Amino acid sequence: MNTSNFQKSNHICIILKTAVCSRLFLLALIIFWRSLFEPYDTSAPLNPNCLSLESQPADTVLWPKIGAAIEGSIVWDAVYFVRIAQCGYEYEQSYAFLPLLPICISFLSRTVFAPLIPLIGHRAVLGLSGYVLNNIAFVLAAVYFYKLSVIILKDKEAAFRASILFCFNPASIFYSSIYSESLYALLSVGGVYHLISSSNNVAVLWLALSGSARSNGVLNAGYFCFQTMHEAYEAIFLKKRAYLSVQVLLVGVLRCLCIFVPFVAFQAYGYYNICLGHFPDEMSPWCKARVPLVYNYLQSHYWGVGFLRYFQLKQLPNFLLASPILSLALCSIIHYMRLQPEIFFSLGFRASPEEKNSAAVLFSLGADKRSNSDQFSKKSIPQTQENHNLRRRKQLQGEESAASPTGCKSSARLGYLSAFVLPFVLHLGFMAATAFFVMHVQVSTRFLSASPPLYWFASYLMVSPGAGRRWGYLIWAYSAAYILLGSLLFSNFYPFT
Repeated sequence: MNTSNFQKSNHICIILKTAVCSRLFLLALIIFWRSLFEPYDTSAPLNPNCLSLESQPADTVLWPKIGAAIEGSIVWDAVYFVRIAQCGYEYEQSYAFLPLLPICISFLSRTVFAPLIPLIGHRAVLGLSGYVLNNIAFVLAAVYFYKLSVIILKDKEAAFRASILFCFNPASIFYSSIYSESLYALLSVGGVYHLISSSNNVAVLWLALSGSARSNGVLNAGYFCFQTMHEAYEAIFLKKRAYLSVQVLLVGVLRCLCIFVPFVAFQAYGYYNICLGHFPDEMSPWCKARVPLVYNYLQSHYWGVGFLRYFQLKQLPNFLLASPILSLALCSIIHYMRLQPEIFFSLGFRASPEEKNSAAVLFSLGADKRSNSDQFSKKSIPQTQENHNLRRRKQLQGEESAASPTGCKSSARLGYLSAFVLPFVLHLGFMAATAFFVMHVQVSTRFLSASPPLYWFASYLMVSPGAGRRWGYLIWAYSAAYILLGSLLFSNFYPFT
């Protein structure tokens, strides 16, 4: 084993241990805060009978205190997920919670953890299944995060720093609770890793499953859109093969549609259960819409989600709560935009041949194209253009020290400022804008917490000289504060993002 592979294996081992330790630390914090304070809302253990059952016999368990402790920890959205896993989709508003997590919880409770039902009770086993599932998913997500970061940044140390920060991200409490964040992070980061590794079919499956964990998983189709756009451009303008471009577009559209299928199928499932078989005057308003989407209606009707609907003076504290993650997202996008304006504003079309070659899986056609990319680039790009690109690279290297707010030099350009990062920055920008203008803004902390550019940007910020390093310390302080605050408030049923 060469030194590079040994270093990578050592990093993966450390990240695996760090991710496990971070989850144990969160568990210890939750137990500590629960022992010190009484929950604000004590209704968590309440569990009415399923509507499909007229009566449900009470569980006679051997360890009632352990079961009660687990049930008491099922708070906020976890109540919905566990209820769906136990009883299915009973009420209209429950369709706001996508099915992958409840299905996995139900499966584990009926198989792996079924022997524990006589000991702690059925609902406690459902809760335990959710906790175990999400914590394991987070550990795997951290490993995939590192493997993806190494490929994108081509800098093992920066990838390592970013992955460690991900293990202690400010939304950590949600990754250790019965929320869909852990599954989404695993499937989205893992899916993009498989895409970058040229395992397109596996990537489609993983990204499609991310859309059945969280609704924003459908946005991961954007990575295939980006790839398809550049492959079609190459087929039409560089290879001059119209037939190949049509093939590329059809394959790209098909892959994107596959990613949308689970989410759309769930909307159809909701329509079938809620709308069909009812008279028009008995139907919910969304059933009579031209495009009947239950998810959009529920978010608007029950949670008040909509464009600028959260812009109220009374919501100012929530905007302040979300300001650190939104500021970090904005800085990471502006930093990339300032130092790579040609790549950013051209959506990568004006990237140099060398930059496209370094991200060939997204910018070029097929593995055979990647292996011959240097030769093709030399043939297809005039010498004057090559000279222009060389001058541009030298200019950028000279500008980075002065223009960069982090003080990052050429190493940052090879990492965070590479063309490979562009689709991730665009994805982050769309997510951040949605969180700020449309959603409950305090949700931004966990909504953006699985976005790799945040951690890649921060990883270079931490080692930048001068003010950049102080900003790095501030990011760690922010993460630590939100971990402590979140574990205190969230576990005791107080509002937190």
